[in-house]
Amino acid sequence: MKIITGGVTAAKGFRAAAAAAEIKYKNRTDMAMIYSEMPCAAAGTFTTNVVKAAPVKWDQEIVYNHTYAQAVVCNSGIANACTGAEGYGYCKDTADAAAEALGIPADSVLVASTGVIGMQIPMERIKNGVKAMAPELSPALEAGSEAAKAIMTTDTVKKEAAVQVEIGGKTVTVGGMCKGSGMIHPNMCTMLGFVTTDACISKKMLQEALSEDVKDTYNMVSVDGDTSTNDTVLLLANGMAGNPEITEKDEDYETFKKALNYVNTCLAKKIAGDGEGATALFEVKIIGAENKEQAVTLSKSVVTSSLTKAAIYGHDANWGRILCAMGYSGAQFDPEKVDLYFESRAGKIKIIENGVSTGYSEEEATKILSENEVTAIADMKMGNASATAWGCDLTYDYVKINADYRS
Repeated sequence: MKIITGGVTAAKGFRAAAAAAEIKYKNRTDMAMIYSEMPCAAAGTFTTNVVKAAPVKWDQEIVYNHTYAQAVVCNSGIANACTGAEGYGYCKDTADAAAEALGIPADSVLVASTGVIGMQIPMERIKNGVKAMAPELSPALEAGSEAAKAIMTTDTVKKEAAVQVEIGGKTVTVGGMCKGSGMIHPNMCTMLGFVTTDACISKKMLQEALSEDVKDTYNMVSVDGDTSTNDTVLLLANGMAGNPEITEKDEDYETFKKALNYVNTCLAKKIAGDGEGATALFEVKIIGAENKEQAVTLSKSVVTSSLTKAAIYGHDANWGRILCAMGYSGAQFDPEKVDLYFESRAGKIKIIENGVSTGYSEEEATKILSENEVTAIADMKMGNASATAWGCDLTYDYVKINADYRS
C-alpha cells in the first residue's frame, strides 16, 4: 500500500471544482462538484436518524435503485433538512441543472447539503453555482482540495486522504474528502464523505465493502453525541484502473477493502480531531476484550463521556471517569482486572493495574496528556478482541460555537 497526496481527484478519471455561490456564507467557496469521465458503480451509507434531509432521500433512491452515478453536487451553509416536498424538489432541480451542464442523465447526479436545518436553499444560487463549476472541472489534486474546502461549515481544516494498491497487476487508487466537526456521533458516519476509486468492482461488492467498513471507521467517531439529519458517505468506482472486475470476496476484494479502510480511517480521525472547539484528538483502544461487540461498546462509552472529554481538555489523568464510563456502558467485565494506560508522542504511562492506581506520576501523566493526540488503552484481560473509537476533548469553545451557529 502506498500513501499518496490527494483526495477525490487522486483516482483516474475524476474531476472536481468549487464555487462561491453565497448559499449562506460570503467571501468563501460553498459549493463543490465531483464528476467522473465514466459512469460509476455507486454505494452509499446514510444517517439512521428518523429525520432525514431531502438530499439523503434523493441519494438513497439513486444508490439503491439506479445502475450508476456520475456526478455529485454538494453545498454548505444550508442543510436542506426539514424542508418538506419543496426541499426534495430542490434536489431534483439541482440534479437537472447538473445534468444539463454536464450532458449526463439527472438520475446519475447525487446531491448533498450541510449546514443549518429548516431553511430552504436559494435555488437560483445553486443553479448558478452548478453552471460556474461545470466548465472549471479539473483532475488536478488542487481541484480536489478546493472542493474539500468548499464543503466545510464549522470545520477548521479541509479533510482529504488517498492511497494506492495493486490489484490484478494494475495500480488502483482510492481517494476521498469529508466534512464534519459538530453534530457528530457514532451511528453511521455523522458527516458528509465522498470517496472515489478507479477500481473495477461490481456495485454489489462496492456496497458490501462500504457497509462493512463504516462499522470500524465512521461509526467509531463521536464529538458531541448528536446524530445528524444529513449523514452521507458516497463511494464511486469508475473502473478506469483496468483491473479484472471484483465480483466476489476474494484476495482482490480484501486488497481493495484495506485501501478503502485506510482512507476511511484517516478521514474519520480527521473529523474527530477537528471536533468543534477541540484541542486534541482523543483515541480509545479496548484490548483483551471477550468479543468485538464488548470492545466496541466499551470504547464508545469512554469516548462519548463528557466528564472524560473534559478531563482530556484539562490534561487531567482522571482515570476514575474512564472506569466509570466503562461501567455504565452495559458491557459486563471485572473492573478489578482492568489495566489502563495513557499514551501520546510524549510517552506511555500505566495508570491503573487490576482496577487500582499504580501510584503513577501526575506530572508525567499531565505531560503525556498535553499533546494534541492522546490515546487511552484499556486491557480487559478477557480475550483477544479489540476496538478503537475516536473523539476529542470538550472545551469552552464548543458551547460558544453552537450557541450562535445560526447567527
